[in-house]
Amino acid sequence: MRIALVSTPWPLFNRPSIQLGSLKAFLSERLPEVKVDALHLYLLVAAALGYPLYEEISQSTWLAEPLYGALLYPDRSELIEKAWTKRASRTRYCKGWGFKKICERLQAISLEILERHDWFQYRLIGFSACFSQLTSTLYFIRSIREMAPEVPVVVGGSSCAGDLGKALLNTFPDITYAIEGEGELPLLKLIQQIENSDLPNIQESGDSRFRDPEQIVRMDELPTPNYDDYFQTLKGLGPSKKFHARIPVEMSRGCWWNRCAFCNLNLQWKGYRSKSSDKMISEMISLSERYEVLGFSFMDNLLPQKNLDGFFRRITEFNRDFELFAEIRATTPSTTLEAMGQAGMREIQVGIEALSTTLLKKINKGTTAMDNIEIMKNCERPGFPALTGNLIMEFPGSDEKDVDETLRVLDFVRPFHPLKAIPFWLGYGSPVRSNQRYYGIKRSFNHPFYRSIFPQRTYQSLLTMIQGYHGGVMHQKKLWKPVKAKVSKWAKEYAVLHQVPRSGPILSYMDGGDFMIIRERRLGDHPMTHKLTGASRKIYLFCETQRSIQEVTQHFPSIAADKIESFLRMMVEKRLMFQEGGRYLSLAVPARTKTISNS
Repeated sequence: MRIALVSTPWPLFNRPSIQLGSLKAFLSERLPEVKVDALHLYLLVAAALGYPLYEEISQSTWLAEPLYGALLYPDRSELIEKAWTKRASRTRYCKGWGFKKICERLQAISLEILERHDWFQYRLIGFSACFSQLTSTLYFIRSIREMAPEVPVVVGGSSCAGDLGKALLNTFPDITYAIEGEGELPLLKLIQQIENSDLPNIQESGDSRFRDPEQIVRMDELPTPNYDDYFQTLKGLGPSKKFHARIPVEMSRGCWWNRCAFCNLNLQWKGYRSKSSDKMISEMISLSERYEVLGFSFMDNLLPQKNLDGFFRRITEFNRDFELFAEIRATTPSTTLEAMGQAGMREIQVGIEALSTTLLKKINKGTTAMDNIEIMKNCERPGFPALTGNLIMEFPGSDEKDVDETLRVLDFVRPFHPLKAIPFWLGYGSPVRSNQRYYGIKRSFNHPFYRSIFPQRTYQSLLTMIQGYHGGVMHQKKLWKPVKAKVSKWAKEYAVLHQVPRSGPILSYMDGGDFMIIRERRLGDHPMTHKLTGASRKIYLFCETQRSIQEVTQHFPSIAADKIESFLRMMVEKRLMFQEGGRYLSLAVPARTKTISNS
C-alpha cells in the first residue's frame, strides 16, 4: 500500500513541513508495510517563482489566497485580480510581476508538478491545510481527483478544526474525509480501514467522513520527524536554487496559558503536552547529523514553562553552532533568555500584543506593560536573542485610555527593537468570536475578502479561519491611527541607528565599579551621556529587574525614602527608567556581554 501526504503553497519555503515529517515518521513506524511519500509541493513552486517573490507572497494571506483562487475559478479572475492588486500596491516583487504573470507561472509549474506524479498508485492522498493554504489545497485536490477520481482524499490541519472541517466536507465533494485535531492516530485508523476494506458507505453514513479527534498521550512516544523527501527535493533543484534549510521541531502541543482572547491557534489541541528534555535534545542531535543542518525552529505555540534554563544549558554542552528560533511569553526571566542566547537562540517571537496594561487585561494576556518592556529591554543585551513581536491595534472594545497609554509607553521603548503594528483580525473559534457581544461585536461572518475569491454559494457554505465583523470597526481604525504613525517612525529611527556595524544598543551603560556611565545614542546628534555615582548607581542596577518602591527602600535602608523617590522620578523623567504604578524598571542594558546572576 502506498499513500501520499501533500503540503501545497504557501508555507515558508526554507523549512520542511513538520506536519508531513511527523506523520510520515509515525505511520512508517506503526505501519512499516505502507509506503509514505511526503510531497512538499510548495518547495517546487518556490523554486519556480523565485524565492524572493514566493517569500513576499507567503507573508500575507491576502496576497497568497487569491492566486490559486484565480486558478480555481478562472471566470472570477478579473474580480480576484482587483482585490489582489489593491493589497499588492505596496509590495516590491508582487507589484513588479503583476497578478496575471504570477498566475500564469503558477499554473505552469502546478500542471508540471501534477503530471510528474502517478496519482493512481496511491490508496489515499492526504493534504495538510493550514494558514494561507485553503485555495492552493483545493486547487490541487480538484486537479488530482480529475486525474485519479477513485483515490480518496483526506484533509487535516488547523484549517479543519471543528466546524471548519465539516464545512469543507459539505462544500467540496472532492474531499472524501476530514480529520479534526492532530493527525497521527485518526490517520493511522483510516489507513487500517482502507487496508482491510472496512470503510462504511460514505454515501449512506456522512458522519464517517469526519474523523473524530484522538491525541497522543505521551509525546515522548512519537518518533523523530522524517524529512527525507524534502531534502531529496531540495537536492534535485540544482546548485542555483540551493539554500541552508531550517528544521522545524516541536517540544510541545497546545498552550499552557491558553487564555488570550484573540487566539484561535489551539483549536486542534485539547490540553497541553510536552516532550522531555532528553527526547527533544536527542531529536535535535539526530536531525542535525542526518541532514547536516544547524538551524532549528521550535513550532510550539509556547515553549514549556518548566526548566527551560536547564534545557538550553544542556544544548550548549554539545558545543554546536545551532541557530534557533522559538515563541515565548513576555514573563520569561532574563536567566532563561541568557541560556537561550548561549545555546544559539538568534531570535524569539514574544507574545507582546499590547503596551497598555488596561488593554492587556481586556486581551486576557496575563501580563503588564512593564513585563513587556522588561523583556524588550533584555533582548537588547549583547548575546541575548533578538526580539520580534506584534502590537495589536483596533482590538474590539479598546478605548482612548488604551491608546493614550500606548502612546505614552512608546516614548520609553524607542531604544528597543520595534514591534510590528498589526490590525486585529477575528479568528474563528477565538474567545472574542465566541463572546462577540461582550467585545461589542454585533455580527461576524466569513471575511469579505473571500467573497471576491469564491462564488456566492460557496462563500456562504464555507467557514473561514479569518472572520469579518460589524461593530465599531471604523471607530477603531480612527482611534489607533496615531499609534500606527508613531510605530512607523520608531521603526525607521531604530533602523537608521543600527545602520553602523557594531554600534551597540541605543541605550546602554558601562559600569565603573563606584560609578556608571549611561550612553543614549540619538538620531542626527552626538550621544547623550549620564553619570551615576554611589547610591544612585546601586539603585539603578538594583532596578534592572522591575522592583516595587517598597523593595527599593527596604534594600537601601540607609537612604531616606524621599531621596530614593526623588531619584526614581528624575530617572523616569529622563526616560532612563519606566514607572508603572509603584514599580520601577531601569531601561539601559550593559554595553558588553555580562552574565546574569540568579539572585
